[in-house]
Amino acid sequence: MKVLVVVAHPDDEVLGMGGTIAKLHDAGHEITLMIITDGSTSQYRGDERLEQIIAEKKTETANAATILGIDRVIYGGLPDMKLDMTAHIDVNNVIEKAVGEIEPDMIFTHFYADVNMDHQMVYKSVQVASRPVAGRSLKGVILFNTPSSTEWSFQFPDSAFCPNYYVDITDTAERKYKAMKEYATELREYPHPRSIEYLRTNDSSVGINVGLERAEAFMIARYIG
Repeated sequence: MKVLVVVAHPDDEVLGMGGTIAKLHDAGHEITLMIITDGSTSQYRGDERLEQIIAEKKTETANAATILGIDRVIYGGLPDMKLDMTAHIDVNNVIEKAVGEIEPDMIFTHFYADVNMDHQMVYKSVQVASRPVAGRSLKGVILFNTPSSTEWSFQFPDSAFCPNYYVDITDTAERKYKAMKEYATELREYPHPRSIEYLRTNDSSVGINVGLERAEAFMIARYIG
């Protein structure tokens, strides 16, 4: 199976589904990670080291990808934290091009009501790029929870993350945490959600909800069996 993981920023893939990515790799699936933005242009705007920081983040991503078993990383090259000000068609085109080239069987991406607007815009464009066109290989679109974004959104009925699919990551969780440690520029001190201790606690909490030691939670947007 060909799996395409579409995220807005470097580290979203680890936070949202690092254990699942490792499990998919172990099962023999081909995994492509697409990062839509550089993850730095707004956070470090005006910093003379900007190009160096972008390069460092790409190195962090490559290291994390190796740990998780991601086969290929591609970049959309769009501006960080500005996708809501970028023409919708431009974001669509970047993702549609990747979908056309890769022909994935499954796409994983952000939850639609994350507090981060880049996440929301990526979701909207994945929705466009995954239209159920006859003859397409795509069988499913699945949304993940991103710590420090999904739970920070106000939890109303139309914005609450309500998982209906869980993946047991008991055997791959340590690789997830090892991969997250590669993102030194993004790590924070506990109890911030982008800390290793938080991820351990959260994965255990999700696992307990479904009788597992550790798990990651998802929402199925579309699935063709």
